Amino acid sequence: MGGHFKMQRVSIFIDGNNFYHGLKYIYGESKKLIDFNFEKFCNFLADNRKIVDIFYYNAQLDKSKNLEKYKSQQRFFNKLKGICDFNLILCKLLRRRIKGTNKDYYVLKEDDIHLAVDIVEGASDNKFDVAILISGMGILFLLLNQFKKEINV
Repeated sequence: MGGHFKMQRVSIFIDGNNFYHGLKYIYGESKKLIDFNFEKFCNFLADNRKIVDIFYYNAQLDKSKNLEKYKSQQRFFNKLKGICDFNLILCKLLRRRIKGTNKDYYVLKEDDIHLAVDIVEGASDNKFDVAILISGMGILFLLLNQFKKEINV
């Protein structure tokens, strides 16, 4: 008789900061991130496989720097939290001073560490059959190449 078909389990890992800047590069100011359909995008990535987890890594903006941007980001995060199996992982946003000026810039920290640990732990615990990584951090791809034989990346 027919064999037993087991649907592949997919976990999606999204580097939110790099994803945001990639969308801004593609769409410019013509599209707001809150209008982007993440659920449809993740279903497209899963390609008819079962999504078991979606991880989105980012940091909260500095409320004191720009209250409107902060509120907009919070609305966006709340929209994401409404997606089934969605996990928002908040990392650190550090403010740094540009030497010789009174201007600041921000650096997102620990997103790469959280992302890598979640992928490795998920693979070790057999939580998924396929890991999909959306990131611009090349170091993560080097790490995942080490696990290529063990997991389908």
